[in-house]
This record gives sequence, structure tokens and C-alpha cells, in this order.
Amino acid sequence: MKTPHIIHISLGSNIGDRLDFLQKAVDEIYKTVGDVALISRVYQTPAWGFSSEDFYNICIAIRTFYTTTEVLAKLLAIETSLGRNRTDTKGYEARTIDLDIIFSSEGNIATKELVVPHPSIQDRKFVLEPLADIAPETKHPKLKQTVEQLLKHTSDNAEVIRLDKKIENPKNAYALSRFQYLTIEGNIGAGKTSLAQLIAQEFNAKLILERFADNPFLPKFYEDMERYAFPLEMSFLADRYQRLQDDIAQFDLFADFVVSDYDVFKSLVFAKVTLQEEEYTLYKKVFDLMYRNLAKPGLYVYLYQDTERLLENIKKRGRDYEQKIPAEYLDKINKGYLQFIKSQPQFNCKVVDVSEKDFIENRPDYISILEALVK
Repeated sequence: MKTPHIIHISLGSNIGDRLDFLQKAVDEIYKTVGDVALISRVYQTPAWGFSSEDFYNICIAIRTFYTTTEVLAKLLAIETSLGRNRTDTKGYEARTIDLDIIFSSEGNIATKELVVPHPSIQDRKFVLEPLADIAPETKHPKLKQTVEQLLKHTSDNAEVIRLDKKIENPKNAYALSRFQYLTIEGNIGAGKTSLAQLIAQEFNAKLILERFADNPFLPKFYEDMERYAFPLEMSFLADRYQRLQDDIAQFDLFADFVVSDYDVFKSLVFAKVTLQEEEYTLYKKVFDLMYRNLAKPGLYVYLYQDTERLLENIKKRGRDYEQKIPAEYLDKINKGYLQFIKSQPQFNCKVVDVSEKDFIENRPDYISILEALVK
């Protein structure tokens, strides 16, 4: 999965219900731009450079897969949707919402439309105060001072009041921690690992990933499925059982819940497709003995993708031993999963069709998946 950019944004409002405009802006940033990792407290500050009502100001830190330039375009669209009317008038004016990029992990940017770091940050107490809440040790790449140091030495002597008000993080509404143990499943190339990683990062979950790359039988299986199916499935079953047994039992004080990119039941799904009848009968006896001792997921999610899209994803990620996987095999796996889900009425299952979604490149696609999980 790609590494996200970290971007710090300053938000201000001095028209109408200022707190509501800040909340709506943060909500839209979460839905369309990226994960809202940190939110400062709310500060009341005098209008800077013109006479008007006081501003409410906050700063947020986001994680996003969009470039900083792309983020700017999305922020301008959010301003417009919230009634910001940018004019050609020189100087400052009152506004429903003002969104400015302060820092970016992409480094220094200087274009006609965008300058990062924001060139006036050191002289803007209404930015430095909330920014110091969430990024006190972040160093200005040009001035070589931390935000805390910039605040201490700023020439701006405006009175800044910290308010007893709060902006809620939009992701709290999804409350995924209530499931305690969340499993993301799917066919080969469906995106289950990427989604599990995203959820773990955004929602502070302990992440359990399958160790398929360590299995010595896997490359051999794709060369000769009939010969290596049984040792492959037995080795996967043993590893999945041991890993889940150890990791779920091991309590993590710093994580809110557990998310994995597999459930041990996938062993039975794949074995049903790959093993001969006599082998499968023996395999299921071993599976049933192991399965009764494992914790069951509070929510089981199956990411469905059509076979054509799966083959595209497999080709794109470029694992040599996967390039010869036949479409018929993927079809059988999909059918096996769907049959399994129908046979487990006691499971809390969600089937999410992601055939037309790209939840890494398109943030709204990711949000649509979250919404499907909590319906």
C-alpha cells in the first residue's frame, strides 16, 4: 500500500454558526480528502488585517493519498460548498470558512496557486496556537524552528482565547471498535489487506496480516496445483490457526480492537476448491478440531470483485507466482466464499461489492465501504 502524505490544515470561520461551519468542513475533509488524524482545540481570535467579527480557529492533521496540490483543489471545493465566496478584492474579508494548507510531508512547494509552508505562519498567532496543540515539535523546514518555538517568538500579540468547545472527529461515528474483532476477507487480489491496513491505521486497531509470502508451497502450487494442494492447505491452516490463536489472545492496551485480512475459515473455502474428495474429508476433520477453539469475528466482511477486475489487480501487483492463476480458479473461490457465507447464518456478515471501487485512489469509495459496514 502507498504511504500517505501528512498535511496540516488551518480552519477558520467568522460568519454565522462558526462552530458548525468548522464541523462541516472537517466532516467533508474526512469524506473527500483523507483521515483526520488530529484535531486541535477551538480558539477565538480577532479578525486579522481587517475589522470584523472574531474568528473561531482550529488546526487538523490529515493522512491522505492525494498530492498536496490535489488537496488544495478539494479544499477550495469544500469552501465553495460551505458558502465561501472568494472575490478579487485585495485584502482580507469575513468568510464562512477558510481552509489553508500549513505544512505537508511532501516538503516545500512554491507554485502560483500554492506555497507550502504557509509563508506567514510565524506571524499568525491564530494559526500557531491551535497548531501547537497537535504538532508542537514539527519543525518549519525553512525557518528551522518548531511550531512551539515559533509561537513563543511570534511578533503577533493578538489575544487568543481557548474555548470550551470541541470539534468531533467524523470517524467516531462509525464506532468500529464495537465489533472487537473485524475480519476483512476476499478473493486473491480483492484488496482485503489494503483495506485492513487502512482501517487499522485510521481506527487504532491491532492489525493481523496473513503471512502467505513465507509459505514455501505457494509458488509450487501455482505450477502444479494437484500435486501441492494438500501440503499447501495444511500448512496454511496450521499457520492461520497459530497466528490467530496467539495474536487475538494477546491483549493490546494501546489498540481499540483487532482487524485481520483473513479468517481461518478461508482454509476450508480454498480446500474445497483445491483438494480431492478424500483429502478434503481428512482436512475437514482437522479443521473442525482447530476451529472450535478460535475466537469468532464480531463482523465478517467479504469484498466481492468480479474475476476480470481480480486478474487486473493480480497483474498490477506483479507477484510472479500469481501471474498464471486461471480465471476459472478465481471463479470457484468466489463461489466458495459466497456458499460459505450462506451456510453460516450465525455469522454477522457483510458482502461489499468493490468491483467498481478504488478505495486507495478515491477517498469517497473508501467512505462508502465504511458506511456499508455499519448499516
